[in-house]
Amino acid sequence: MRTAAGKRFTVYGLVFLVAVTLFYSCSASLTDVVVDKKKTVALIVRMKHGDYWRTVKLGAEMAAKEYERNLNFYAPDYEEDAQRQMELVQQAIADGSETIVVAPSDERVLREAIKLTRERAIPILVLDTVGNDSAVKSYIGTDNYDMGRKAFEKMVYLIEKKGQIVLLGTDRIKANAKRREQGVLDLLPREMQVELVANENAPSDKKQIGEWTRELIRKHPQLKGVIALDSSTAIGVAEELESSGLRDKVKIVAIDSPPEVLEYLQEGIISATIIQKPLSMGYLGVKYAVEASNGEAVPSLVDTGTKVIDRENMFWSENQKLLFPFVK
Repeated sequence: MRTAAGKRFTVYGLVFLVAVTLFYSCSASLTDVVVDKKKTVALIVRMKHGDYWRTVKLGAEMAAKEYERNLNFYAPDYEEDAQRQMELVQQAIADGSETIVVAPSDERVLREAIKLTRERAIPILVLDTVGNDSAVKSYIGTDNYDMGRKAFEKMVYLIEKKGQIVLLGTDRIKANAKRREQGVLDLLPREMQVELVANENAPSDKKQIGEWTRELIRKHPQLKGVIALDSSTAIGVAEELESSGLRDKVKIVAIDSPPEVLEYLQEGIISATIIQKPLSMGYLGVKYAVEASNGEAVPSLVDTGTKVIDRENMFWSENQKLLFPFVK
């Protein structure tokens, strides 16, 4: 026969077992909650519009997915808005970013980004700009000097190593444009029969670029080629040559590959363009940002490469992936 004390013991025991079961059940349910513990990489570029920066972002998103990181994307509306970009750097840090990957609009943005990340011991990587500050873990981008050399070599080939050429650009104060220009100028002495008859900073307005081109052709009627140091210049020159009926007389070598340049390339008005690889730039920016945040060594300088594209090779499958990364 069971005593009253024995019954109480049994009841207390059951209560104890239930409590233990509930405790572990609750503990299990807490640990089963899915918490997003992924760290965040901030990507800050020069402008939210345009295929070039969209492609950088696409590459960054691919790497963020592969390396299991959140990616926060920041960009001003306009490429020249350095003040807004500096504010976005501050915002990215305030948002708790693990690392900062920035393509600075100018030196002021770069200095501010380095200052703020150094104060907080946040790794910083820089896209599309070359520098030598030891606080930057890695500079990732295009060798613009090499782009200039390739543009000149292609022009020399197109004009069969003989004739007058001009060098035009709309934004020659920027470091990247200067490096492209220097690449051209350093190779020029090698070609004794190629004459550079003008090296000018054209206005940024497309109509004015056309007027500038018309005047150059008037002054130099034997002109055989134009090397355009940026896509805006190339488009303005191409429009003028098309409207003036000189498309078969004067060759154009461009830089970069926005849709307008590719259309003129396909039509044969632009003879060639030197393209960058923004997809690789974005991907490697996030990849090395993750590795730097893990304390791993990353390369201090990464050249993402360039390629000469002309009408013959623009539809090769390997080049289609570079020219049209959003087309599946």
